[in-house]
Amino acid sequence: MPHSTSPAASSPGPDEVLPDADAGADLPQPSAPAPAPAHSHATLPARPDEKDGGPDAMDLDTTAEASSQLPAVQDLKMDDMFDDDDDDDDGDGDGDGNGDGDGDGAERARVPTAAPSSTGLDPEVLRAYYQRLLPFRPLFQWLNHSMTPTPTADFTHREFAFTLSNEAYLRYQAYPTVDQWRKEVLRLNPLRFEIGPVYSTNPRDRKTLSKSGHFRPVAKELVFDLDLTDYDEIRTCCDQASICRKCWCFVTMAIKVVDAALREDFGFRHVLWVYSGRRGAHAWVCDARARVMDDRRRRAIAGYLDVVRGGSQSGKKVNVKRPLHPHLSRSLDILKDHFPTDVLAAQDPWRDDEPAKRLLSLLPDKALAEALRKKWAASPQRASALKWADIDAVAKTGASRHLNAKELLEAKQDIVLEYSYPRLDVEVSKKLIHLLKSPFAVHPRTGRVCVPINLRQLRAFDPGAVPTVTELLAEIDAWDAAHGSSVAAGDDNDNDNDNDNVVDDAAAAPRPRLQDYEKTRLKPYVEQLKAFAHALMLDEKKTAAGVRRPRDDVRPPDAMEF
Repeated sequence: MPHSTSPAASSPGPDEVLPDADAGADLPQPSAPAPAPAHSHATLPARPDEKDGGPDAMDLDTTAEASSQLPAVQDLKMDDMFDDDDDDDDGDGDGDGNGDGDGDGAERARVPTAAPSSTGLDPEVLRAYYQRLLPFRPLFQWLNHSMTPTPTADFTHREFAFTLSNEAYLRYQAYPTVDQWRKEVLRLNPLRFEIGPVYSTNPRDRKTLSKSGHFRPVAKELVFDLDLTDYDEIRTCCDQASICRKCWCFVTMAIKVVDAALREDFGFRHVLWVYSGRRGAHAWVCDARARVMDDRRRRAIAGYLDVVRGGSQSGKKVNVKRPLHPHLSRSLDILKDHFPTDVLAAQDPWRDDEPAKRLLSLLPDKALAEALRKKWAASPQRASALKWADIDAVAKTGASRHLNAKELLEAKQDIVLEYSYPRLDVEVSKKLIHLLKSPFAVHPRTGRVCVPINLRQLRAFDPGAVPTVTELLAEIDAWDAAHGSSVAAGDDNDNDNDNDNVVDDAAAAPRPRLQDYEKTRLKPYVEQLKAFAHALMLDEKKTAAGVRRPRDDVRPPDAMEF
C-alpha cells in the first residue's frame, strides 16, 4: 500500500499529475536542455513524458523578496489538515489518521503504561532508546535552520505527530525548546513519530483562532517516498513487506536517479536520504527554496519524476516523447549498468511464460514477437538475460521484413525504464500538509532505526544490517563492560556535552566524555546528520547575510530556479 497521507493515495493517472486547470500548459517539452535566462525567473524543466507542451513555461519566482515570503495557501479548510489516511498497517510510511486524529495536545492523551504494544516492541526498550540514543540535538539543529541555539519559528511552529502504543494518534504537537520536546517524547514513549509542516502559528493554538485561514502550513521540506511494495509486479525474490539484498537494488537505482534529478535539474543542494526502517527510503529536500514551495510547485516536481504509470493490470506503463528528455537520457545512463545484473540476472523477470508474454507485448513488431515466442516455447524456463539478447539476435535474422530498427531501440529503452526507473509514491510529495516519519524514529515492526543513507556508500547499504534498538542497547552494555562504566548511563542524551571530561581512574587523567551513541553502530549515522545539519545551517546563514556562494558552488546553468 502506498505511503500517502492523502485520501487519494492511488497512483495518479496521466491526467491527474497536475490537477490545476492552468498547470498542464505550464510544462513545455524541450528537445534539448536550455540554460536558464539570466534574470530572476526560470522555467521548470519539462516533464519527461509530456506529449503536448504549451508555449508558456511555469514562472517560479526566485527574487529575494519572494523567497522570503510565505507561500500563499488559498481556500485551505480545516478538514484538509486531516487527509492522512493510514498507508500501511505496519507503520512503514507517513502519519496515519487513526486514533485521536485531532488531538489537541499531549495533556489530553492517556499515556500508556509499560504493557507490551501490539507491534511486539518492548516499551521499556523503546524508552531506553529515546533516553540514551535518540539524537534530539542534531534533529533540532536540522529543523531549526539556525547556527544559534535559540529556537526559531521553524522549530516552535513545527508539527510533530505521535503514534502511541495504545493506538492513540496525536497530531499538532509543537514545542518551544528541544528540551521540552525531549521530555514529552520520554513521557509519551511513542511507537513512532512523524514530522509535519511549519505552520503560520503554533499548532497547539489552532483552535483558539477566530478564522481557520489564520492557521495554515507555510513551509516544509519537499519529500519523496520509495516503497518496494510498488515493485511487487517486477521483483521476483520477495513481495509485500519482505525484502532482501536483491530487491533492495531497486531502491539503490531509484535513489541514484532521483538524487541526480533533484541536484542537476532543480539545483537542490541539501538532500537527506533516510531508510524507512523496513522496505523503503525517504528523501528530504531541505533547501530553503524547496521548503517554501506551494502545493502547485510540489505537484509539478512530482509529475516531472513520475514516468512509470498504471497498475499491475494496465498495458504499456512508459509512454515518453522522442527525442528523450535529458532527464530520461541521464536516467538510462545510470540504469544501464544496473539493468543486466540487478534486473535480468538477479530478478530474472521473464523466465516464466506469463511475464515473457508481457515482454513480447511491449515490442513494436508482431512478426518479431511471434518469432521470439516460438523460440522461447522450444526452450522453457529460458533465462531472462538470454531472452533479452534474443530480441536483437532474432531481429538480425530478418524475422520481420517490416522491422523498424529505431522503433525497436525505443521500445527496449521503454522496457528498461519500466523495469528499473523509480516508482515513487508521488502523492507524498504533492502537499505541504503531509507528514513523514522522522529520521531516527524506530520502525515498530522491525525495531530498526530509520538511519540516514550515505550516498558515498550507497551500493554497500544493507537494510538487513541496520541496527535494531535492542542491538544498540546491548552494544552500550558491552562497551561499558569492556571499558568500565565511568560515564553515567545517559540521562541527558542531547548530544550537547561533547566537550565534557571524565576522569580515567587508571591514568588519573581526564578524557572526553563519551556519548552513548558513540559506543554503538549508530555513531556514523548521527555524525552524518550532524554534518548535514551543519552544512544546511551554514548555507542558511550565508543566505541571510546576502553572501554569494563560491563560483564552483553555484547551481548548474540549466537548474530550475524558485
